[in-house]
Amino acid sequence: MAMGPSDDVALVRAAQCGDRDAFGALVALHGPAVLSVTTRMLGQGGEAEDVAQEAFVAAYRGLATFQFEAKFSTWLYRIAVNKCTDALRARRTSTVSLDAHDDETDGWEPADDETPHFELEQAELAGALDRALAALPPIYREAFVLKHVEGLGYDEMSAVLGVPRDTLKMRVYKARTKLCHALSHLQGAYR
Repeated sequence: MAMGPSDDVALVRAAQCGDRDAFGALVALHGPAVLSVTTRMLGQGGEAEDVAQEAFVAAYRGLATFQFEAKFSTWLYRIAVNKCTDALRARRTSTVSLDAHDDETDGWEPADDETPHFELEQAELAGALDRALAALPPIYREAFVLKHVEGLGYDEMSAVLGVPRDTLKMRVYKARTKLCHALSHLQGAYR
């Protein structure tokens, strides 16, 4: 049975009254989406998981200030995006190679079916997209991730990021343009 926004309200109200199980239910309900945002913003690995956890800790600590002016998920996304922005700022002092690859943690294993070549192509394409996404400036990456990965509408994105709707449309457009340019070398490579 799917839970909706009214379930969020009941869970948030219970959590605000000290019900830890209600907050646990909110974490279970919204955890995958928050982790998806942090992973797309920061890349695969422990940092994304740590930042997702930090977002939930911040949400728990700030739960008393939540006033139901927006959906709980919107408020939570905003916290997660802010935590990602903080992590990206902290990264600026260190250099990260986009070509870094850890064979033990990427989780990809060749498929044992009739199309191993296709599986390899898909993994290569996904890797190229992840690298291109990671290379985007954070303002374009967050807009692209919220729109095309999380499926948020521009109004909800505006509430999450505190940025006007038209500005977000332009950021999503520029992100798509930059991604297309970055991936243009792949055109026809896998046909």
